[in-house]
Amino acid sequence: MLVDRVRIFIFSLLLLLAGCSGGGGDPGTTATPPPAAITGSLQVAINALPAGVNAAVRVTGPNNFSQDLTSSQRLSNLAPGSYSVAASSVTLGTATYTPAPAIQSVVVTSGAGATASVAYGSTALTLALSDIGPTFTAPTFVTAPPGDDRLFVLERRGVIRIVRGGAVLTQPWLDISANVFTGGEGGLLSMAFDPNFATNGYFYLYYTDPAQNIVIERFGSSPTPNVGDPTSSLTILRIAHPQFINHFGGLVAFGPDGMLYAGTGDGGGAGDPFGNAQNPNSLLGKLLRVDVRTATSGQPYTIPATNPYLNQPGRRPEIWAYGLRNPWRFAFDGEQLYIADVGQDAREEVNLAATSQGGLNYGWDIMEGTACFGAATCDRTGLTLPVFEYEQGADNVNGCSITGGYVYRGTAIPELTGRYFYSDFCRGFVKSFFAGGAGIIEQRDWGLSGAGQVLSFGRDGAGELYLVSGSGRIFRLVRGSGG
Repeated sequence: MLVDRVRIFIFSLLLLLAGCSGGGGDPGTTATPPPAAITGSLQVAINALPAGVNAAVRVTGPNNFSQDLTSSQRLSNLAPGSYSVAASSVTLGTATYTPAPAIQSVVVTSGAGATASVAYGSTALTLALSDIGPTFTAPTFVTAPPGDDRLFVLERRGVIRIVRGGAVLTQPWLDISANVFTGGEGGLLSMAFDPNFATNGYFYLYYTDPAQNIVIERFGSSPTPNVGDPTSSLTILRIAHPQFINHFGGLVAFGPDGMLYAGTGDGGGAGDPFGNAQNPNSLLGKLLRVDVRTATSGQPYTIPATNPYLNQPGRRPEIWAYGLRNPWRFAFDGEQLYIADVGQDAREEVNLAATSQGGLNYGWDIMEGTACFGAATCDRTGLTLPVFEYEQGADNVNGCSITGGYVYRGTAIPELTGRYFYSDFCRGFVKSFFAGGAGIIEQRDWGLSGAGQVLSFGRDGAGELYLVSGSGRIFRLVRGSGG
């Protein structure tokens, strides 16, 4: 054991001497240098947007980095490399805010901070009317099935033409002129494509026949492309309208519920002399709602179970709403229903209700707009007043007959989304408003008068809006050169 302890002592001494070899004494402790930074940062400054308006900026870079920004922000721990800062336009009301620059590249280096700046500038939106080209014979309506690249133009005489690729096809889609009465306000007035048109080929027409009846009739497509089948007719409704040649109403349309709606006039004359609008046993002066999904010659329609007057004696079950003078026209927008109703001597109005609200009484001929008609006072109990109206004014300075349009849901001018467009037959203006929780706001006159007398609005398969002019021209609503 003693020998082993001596050996360990000698071995330890040798190690100590080896560590001290070379002379010069103890060199001290050498500090370890810190590791070099391997990431950087990017400060993105976004300027000149109004409070409450979010920017639309996307930053992309190495390692599939991607981040969307709505306001100024510092991005940290970024891998070195080139980053793209891409900004898109944003809108507030009808103003567009355009970024500058729209896209830029920024290099992020290790241990350093880079910067990028985006400044938004505002441009007021302007609109223009683009003439689609041909002149038609007294056009009354334009429409198209969703997603279809054709535009169907109805002529009052009873002919439907197709515009495709900027040209009018030689052969009409349909010609029922032998069955159409065109006196007064009569004629072929509107068209609606079945929700399943792509598979069943059905479309529905609203017109007046030689006996002045209002007729809603279904037709089908033919095997020949771009031609309807005139032999496929099925009459859905025929409503007597014998006394006067005005107030035929004129629109047939499918609602979001798949039911067929029709807006009828009060029968004509001044002041609804036969009291049709307030008569629940008359189909005149009404908004009608029927189910045509299983239509046959023996039973062209059924009554939806949710119609308000189903199984009520003395009330026509087809009625969805009443108290209308001459609805020209109505439009669905999601779960909302807009009805433009023509006034008599003083006021033009737009009614707005949820599509689920059946049985509403819009007041005619008790009221004209929000005013009592022909009386200082009136009983307004149970009446639904318009959400918007305008007075005709002296010598019809503001207009004489409202032309209802649509809520814009197209994609070409996103700033217009949600705005309801309308015009007036006498003034030919193009105006819009926004109906929201705060009521009717953002009322605007777009300063367009080139269409002359505006007979109707229409929509194409992409949801873009059109105006039908009394001159026979059809105009598309487009972005103006200044906006």
